[in-house]
Amino acid sequence: MIKDKLLVTPDYLFETSWEVCNKVGGIHTAIATKAKLLAEEFKDNYILIGPDVWKETHQNPEFIEDKFLYKSWREIAEDEGLRIKIGRWNIPGKPVVILADFTSFFSEKDKIFAHFWEHYKLDSLSGDWDYIEPAFFGYAAGLIIESFYNCNLSHHDKIIAQFHEWKTGTGILYLKEVVPQIGTVFTTHGTVVGRCIAAHNLPLYNNLLNYSAEAIARQFGVMAKFSLEKLSAHEADYFTTVSQLTNNECIHFLEKEADLLTPNGFDDSWIPPNEVFPEKRKISREKLLEVAGALTGQVYSHDSVLILNSSRYEVRIKGIDIFINALGMLNKQSKLPQSIIAFIAVPSGQNGPRKELLDRIAARDTLKPRQEEYTTHSLAEPDNDAIMRMIKANGLLNRPEDKVKVVYIPTYLNGSDGVFDLSYYDLLIGFDGTVFPSYYEPWGYSALESLSFHIPTITTSLTGFGQWVKTLFPTVKDCTSVIERNDDNDREVVENIVKHILNCVSKSEKEIIKIRIKAYEISRSVLWKNLAGNYKEAYSDALSETVARAEQYSGKQPQLLVAAPKSTFDLRPDWRKVLIQQRVPENLASLEKLAKNLWWSWNYEGSELFEMINKERWYSLKFNPIALIESLSFKELQDLSENEQFIAKLDRVTAAFNAYMAKAAAKPKNMVAYFSMEYGLHDTVKIFSGGLGMLAGDYLKEASDSNYNIVGIGLLYRYGYFTQSLSIFGDQIAIYTPQKFTHMPLVP
Repeated sequence: MIKDKLLVTPDYLFETSWEVCNKVGGIHTAIATKAKLLAEEFKDNYILIGPDVWKETHQNPEFIEDKFLYKSWREIAEDEGLRIKIGRWNIPGKPVVILADFTSFFSEKDKIFAHFWEHYKLDSLSGDWDYIEPAFFGYAAGLIIESFYNCNLSHHDKIIAQFHEWKTGTGILYLKEVVPQIGTVFTTHGTVVGRCIAAHNLPLYNNLLNYSAEAIARQFGVMAKFSLEKLSAHEADYFTTVSQLTNNECIHFLEKEADLLTPNGFDDSWIPPNEVFPEKRKISREKLLEVAGALTGQVYSHDSVLILNSSRYEVRIKGIDIFINALGMLNKQSKLPQSIIAFIAVPSGQNGPRKELLDRIAARDTLKPRQEEYTTHSLAEPDNDAIMRMIKANGLLNRPEDKVKVVYIPTYLNGSDGVFDLSYYDLLIGFDGTVFPSYYEPWGYSALESLSFHIPTITTSLTGFGQWVKTLFPTVKDCTSVIERNDDNDREVVENIVKHILNCVSKSEKEIIKIRIKAYEISRSVLWKNLAGNYKEAYSDALSETVARAEQYSGKQPQLLVAAPKSTFDLRPDWRKVLIQQRVPENLASLEKLAKNLWWSWNYEGSELFEMINKERWYSLKFNPIALIESLSFKELQDLSENEQFIAKLDRVTAAFNAYMAKAAAKPKNMVAYFSMEYGLHDTVKIFSGGLGMLAGDYLKEASDSNYNIVGIGLLYRYGYFTQSLSIFGDQIAIYTPQKFTHMPLVP
């Protein structure tokens, strides 16, 4: 019962996010820390869906596959064309997870987006790949939920599907159309337009009501994302957001007020138990001091003050600029009683651990002071790194005489970074304080995590969590502080941060213990066991919406039998996969060779040869010779091998092709590199979309006919059917993946 309202509990709960088993930001923390509570309540009827984005690299460390989980349904889903992995998320609670490979839908991009336009007026026209990929992930999630529903559930089941952020919104649109029994909940953790305004250094809060959401979206090229976000908020059965700050944006930009605020919480199971907490803190501090000492060539005492700023690489949005400016001002303070070592943990473009740093750590080399050394990992473009430039601009040189030292960690702290080899939480526990002076932060998990680990934090009034602390703990002071921030007071924020840090470093050990206890107490107000009720209310209200649609799904029964038939014999067929290799008659052997080389596509006799095999099928298979040959039965192949007219034609075409290929031996030694994003070679090779591709394809064909030594270098879809990159050179296509290298003959 919440607010004197009897709540209806779902029987099945699906939760979809781009950050399920895929850490990007705070949404990962929100879902991962909430999952244990929901898994305890719903057991395996709580199912999370995330993107299978690790499939072409290496094993996802957060995912444990279980091929026996929902085995019968998985086989049906795969037969339906869904590419999925089922297992468990490697976090407390071990909830069920389905990872979706959405890349198979890329070939249907125009058809799918056209359907969403016709039904919902979803504007996908301007969407680039950072829109297309998550949009198809959301679509795949909708199909997965539909398939599970069809196979396993009946009209008696109460079902909720929750979707996080615009990246999953297509799943909401799909389910609304095809599965009216499912109640949908959409949660936004920050609006597309609000984030865009903040990222482009425009004043968001004072001018909020003066902005046109559509104008901003078009100006900064995020119209497709904005369109999907707005539709998701309006079409879902229930709409939530994490704080009133974001709700203000929703009201104006999305023209939809949230039905309920659902603040993010945390879970105790992520915090080390009391008996190991001191030891873990000791290990962390020793590692932090060791790395800082090896980096700067200086020895630091154990009572050095360690402070942290960690976030995504969003310099203004996350307040990284404010933090570095505060460090610069602190370094000029004569009142500092001891050294401060500031760590900036912000993933950036990097090429792995710095070898010289690892050598120093191994040799315990801290005898040669070094200045202007900051990074634990080699930056890919140090001269273009905004954080590095700001550190130097503030006179933070890491000299022995400097009171403030800076260590820049440009990588994810996942436990295997090569320098610390501790997870973020295992390293966080060793700090004395954290600073998160964000300008745009719908919630603010970093500050909450810090308090949960007994570490005082500084955040701002422009974060959802900061607003929460101000409301519940209006008298909070000392080392945990919510600094007032607005569009215009950056200098004042910097000065207040400096003031608070100076105050904290002067505290006695007894005072520090009290401060750490108070930090932990504040975090208790945001435990998931205290906040999950908000989501339960959202689920209950969403289910009430499905009751009005009951006539659309009354009588629905699951496709899979609940139990096996009560008989001596199981009469169901036992389906087995059998792989059959086609045997082509000897006098047709050159047919396969011709089919796998695009030479035929611009030589009329070549295409005419394939058309002779079966004209109707040739057209239905969209002129794909490989598919055509594979479609032939044994009898059809035998008949073809006895067709004298066809064999004569095949011999003529093969002779012409062999003569053409023989000229490759006379190619000039000098090679020409031709770069293009697409190549229009033929419709059966889907690596083009428009006029640029047609031009590039014609260049390669003409170069082939002229026997030039040319290499065509282009791109394939990031997670496309083939690979990540493509080269066309000489008489071959070279296809590269991180694991393999394959060749296909093409042209001379």
